[in-house]
Amino acid sequence: MSELLQQTESYLKQKIYPQANQIDECSKALNQAFKELGELGVLGLRIPQGWGGRQIDAETFFKFQELIARYSGALAFLQTQHQSVAGMLIQSSNTQLQADYLPRMSHGIAKIGVGFSHLRRLGNPSIIAIPVTGGYQLNGFVPWITGWGIFEEFVVAAILPDGQSVWGLVPFCEQKIGESTIALSPPLSLCGMTSTNTVTATFTQWFLPAEKVVSIHPVGWIQDNDKTKVLHASFLALGCARAGLEIVEIAFQKTGFSFIQDAFNSLNQELNQCRSKIFLAQNHPQTLNTSEKYKLRAWAIELAVRCAHAAITVSSGAANLNSNSAQRIYREALVFTVSGQTTELMKATLEKIKNCKVL
Repeated sequence: MSELLQQTESYLKQKIYPQANQIDECSKALNQAFKELGELGVLGLRIPQGWGGRQIDAETFFKFQELIARYSGALAFLQTQHQSVAGMLIQSSNTQLQADYLPRMSHGIAKIGVGFSHLRRLGNPSIIAIPVTGGYQLNGFVPWITGWGIFEEFVVAAILPDGQSVWGLVPFCEQKIGESTIALSPPLSLCGMTSTNTVTATFTQWFLPAEKVVSIHPVGWIQDNDKTKVLHASFLALGCARAGLEIVEIAFQKTGFSFIQDAFNSLNQELNQCRSKIFLAQNHPQTLNTSEKYKLRAWAIELAVRCAHAAITVSSGAANLNSNSAQRIYREALVFTVSGQTTELMKATLEKIKNCKVL
């Protein structure tokens, strides 16, 4: 699959890198970049070939994710939502839904986002599902959905009376059918990846037909799934770290300052070590326990922030410009720090930060 990665990197270098800052700020530019990924046929990489996908192995998929994040955090974050839906559908027992959507996802003909991060929150569920004839009635609030104006539908997760969760496809737009409504907020004011158009949604007596149900999961499934996939988002942080180091390397080439080269060499060596250990752990999951995997994820996060900070440093005062690439990468490091965050990951990240050496 190295050919796929080579083709992808060639596209990213030529088309995405020159306009990465614009893609970060402008949803139209992001939408166009997402569309072009669809034209390359790389928006459903894990989808079986029988459904029009590439059916690539896990290691190639994670290298792809790392590549995207290296050139555009906003594009990486957006396509990850879509690819995760494909993964949900692959595991679904709803064969009709699979047949309807999977063949259209690889090329972005069907564009789908997700809204389930609220399941990680403690306390009463923010959105509930009541079983009714032919499906479920949804009521409540979804605090985070990425891709308004780009995605046409999204997978929402709601808690059932018995504590299980139902996951189903709903329209990603304002809807009103009698007393049933989906109301969306304006895009939230974010410091990073503003082009992804993240919104909230309020459901009032919304009917989710059984035909649109992707899956039903037992109590605590999201927590178990997070632990199983704890390293998956590490590759976005690794790509972000690489982006920061590229700016440091360019600064050395321009200035010739040996201390910049020293910083690059040290951080680059650490990044290669971190990356190797994460890929090893991902390829051989039984070699590390969950706590050790959280430490690796936290290392990737903290390293991305340091590499981005190094990029800020070598960019000097220009880094304070909104249009500066180092600032964009710094903001991306912020987003990847909290993406898919659990209590365990928060703890591991803080442990990594506080254990940095003090002179």
